[in-house]
Amino acid sequence: MSTSRSWYRSARALAEEGPAGHLCTVTPEGARWAYSGLHVHDLAAGPVSIALDRDEAVVVPLSARDVTVTVDGTEHRLAGRDGVFAAVSDWLYVPLGSRLTLAAAGGEVAVCTARAQRVLPVRYTAADDVPVTVRGAGAATRQVTDIATPDSFAGADRIMVCEVVTPGGNVSSWPPHRHDGLDGCPTANEEIYYFRIGRLDGPHGHPDGHGLFRVYTVDGTHDETVTLRDGDVYLVPEGYHGPSAAPPEYPMYFLNVLAGPGQERTMAFCDDPSHAWIRTGWGSGVPDPRLPWTSAAGRVRP
Repeated sequence: MSTSRSWYRSARALAEEGPAGHLCTVTPEGARWAYSGLHVHDLAAGPVSIALDRDEAVVVPLSARDVTVTVDGTEHRLAGRDGVFAAVSDWLYVPLGSRLTLAAAGGEVAVCTARAQRVLPVRYTAADDVPVTVRGAGAATRQVTDIATPDSFAGADRIMVCEVVTPGGNVSSWPPHRHDGLDGCPTANEEIYYFRIGRLDGPHGHPDGHGLFRVYTVDGTHDETVTLRDGDVYLVPEGYHGPSAAPPEYPMYFLNVLAGPGQERTMAFCDDPSHAWIRTGWGSGVPDPRLPWTSAAGRVRP
């Protein structure tokens, strides 16, 4: 079914909308929703200052090393990493109402945001303390890195953040699932997918990288499968999402930012009932031996 609307945002369009060094800017107002946001900065263009007047934030280095994050005059250091396919990174939680500045010699840093109500303490998490799990089986095996998820981090108001690495030839976001609070699904979260597509064993995204992603709503008014390029974004305000498919030789990474109106942070979801049976077979399946892909120490070699 064709659709008259798209929730897809290309990397080129996102970069053109912001000032120099701003690779991605997603605000609740721009997304036409209420909570989730994302800002990706290339610090080679210089330091970046951000006022979190209405938001809390999670700062995650993507391809930057030795990042200084100054929060209300206090410096915090992030070791970072060479790229999203190179290692798991440390990260910093920054509370509502803060003023922060990011600085490094170069590289990309993501500032994930959510509209918040409670002011909570600044919190640093070392890479060794970030949980990494392998989920699925066979061609649906992927790595999930729990940054600020409800199970891994309790010190946030609404924001939830995780990373997923999908080896070339595999799929993620499978089986298709939703968390839109509609048609009997109790969980409501707005979700941002920020994609980086690599090539072979490269440490970060590559301009030749591409993949596929499908999103469709229960009522059929939105059904879109897009070709993804490195740095693209897909906004998911509602509907089933999946699969996200990585062609052979082009591993896929995505950073997920979720937030919603619920008083309890939860990443619960509702599978498409036509495909829910797939999940039950993973227990007897064989995980892809290429995973885990990364750890705090760096790239894991199978």
